[in-house]
Amino acid sequence: MPFAGINHLAVLVAAIAAFAFGATYYMILGKAWMAALGKSPEDRPGKGKGAAAAVPFVVAALAQLVIAYVLAGLMGHLGEAAYSARGGAFTGALVWLGFVLTTMSVNHAFQGAKRGLTLIDGGHWLGVFLVQGLVLGLFGI
Repeated sequence: MPFAGINHLAVLVAAIAAFAFGATYYMILGKAWMAALGKSPEDRPGKGKGAAAAVPFVVAALAQLVIAYVLAGLMGHLGEAAYSARGGAFTGALVWLGFVLTTMSVNHAFQGAKRGLTLIDGGHWLGVFLVQGLVLGLFGI
């Protein structure tokens, strides 16, 4: 199977767009997310001072970059047909369904997490994979 290659600019834009999506998503659903976690706003990640407060955001940004590279690599293996808005979003949705939602659901089930947490986090990751797939598909190879 030929590898179509990776557009590094598209990967960077996809990662930034997904990070921005996540920031907006959790600003809107932050209170519900904290309640589903069983925590108060005082317990929120990144609340500390100095460099420690930035750690969750740095981890999230690096994770978005890794996800974008892996998704771009997968799309490259699928061939040029994956590089369209529809193809990218579809690939992102399939990766989310097959790998992200399944593993997250298992973890949440064994942790005894509230269903609301799974729905909120699952919705976030679906949005991330759709945004990244869409951006990668639109940029092309």
